[in-house]
Amino acid sequence: MMKALNMKTSIEYEHILKTINGIVLGKEDQIRLALTCIFAKGHLLIEDVPGIGKTTLAKTLAKCLGLQFKRVQFTSDMLPGDILGTSIFDSQTSTFVFHPGPIFTQVLLADEINRATPKTQSALLEAMEEHQVTTEGNTRILSSPFFVIATQNPLEHAGTFPLPESQLDRFLMCIELGYPKREAENQLLKGENPQDLLEQLNASMTAEDVLVFQERVARIHCSDSLVEYIQDIMEFTRRSSHFYMGLSPRAGLALLRASRSCAYLNNRDYVLPEDVQKVMPWVLGHRLKSRKDFSQFGREKLTSLLLEVPIP
Repeated sequence: MMKALNMKTSIEYEHILKTINGIVLGKEDQIRLALTCIFAKGHLLIEDVPGIGKTTLAKTLAKCLGLQFKRVQFTSDMLPGDILGTSIFDSQTSTFVFHPGPIFTQVLLADEINRATPKTQSALLEAMEEHQVTTEGNTRILSSPFFVIATQNPLEHAGTFPLPESQLDRFLMCIELGYPKREAENQLLKGENPQDLLEQLNASMTAEDVLVFQERVARIHCSDSLVEYIQDIMEFTRRSSHFYMGLSPRAGLALLRASRSCAYLNNRDYVLPEDVQKVMPWVLGHRLKSRKDFSQFGREKLTSLLLEVPIP
């Protein structure tokens, strides 16, 4: 049964890839990672310099998947209520009426999230972890599916506030786009405006389809030996002298979910060590810091360290 489902999945997945690649040029690997993250029920952090296409990728993903989309431009003077919503007094009924904020959507683009203060950044924590918002003593459930796609500028840029570890840990993956290759940039410069292409884009899926994909990903088989391999990676980071702090159980769960999603999108109903290794730098890179100077590892350096863990 799973093989039949995978045949259909492969066709749908390749169509989505082709569609997004037509707007976000030369970034197929990053698009695959973003879709892997979304189908694993994860939030995505995109870190890179301005003007690379982070916002365009987020908008294209939401529209292609047929999901409701809202964008918030984070600034230093933003308050939590600007995201969650506030109650306003209604003089006609003499009661306070809650006006939902932009977080009540299916895809929230938190643009330049590290330009907001820590108080405002922390307003997303409950929503990202529990898919609900508590304001003024009332808990409100968010839409399903619900994703946060956040973008941030490198910390050396002026006016940024680094995300705390508790916030970073809520993001399943952190990716960079990087500058486009010359051929892709040439095509971008000569071609149609990406924003115009985005306006013409038709959804390839619906919210219900996304939920089905997520359900199938959750059923992908992961053997006991693969679970132990993930545990060995976690233990390695906790004991190694390279890392300031080892991985948490939440990080292990994130790696498992991303590995299942990677296997599913590669037409398999079981996880291989290659799936774990393929997503490992993007799931763990923002969670691990060097003991020497508390800086993040480069992807190649981190991968070479984690590959020291033997495969079962």
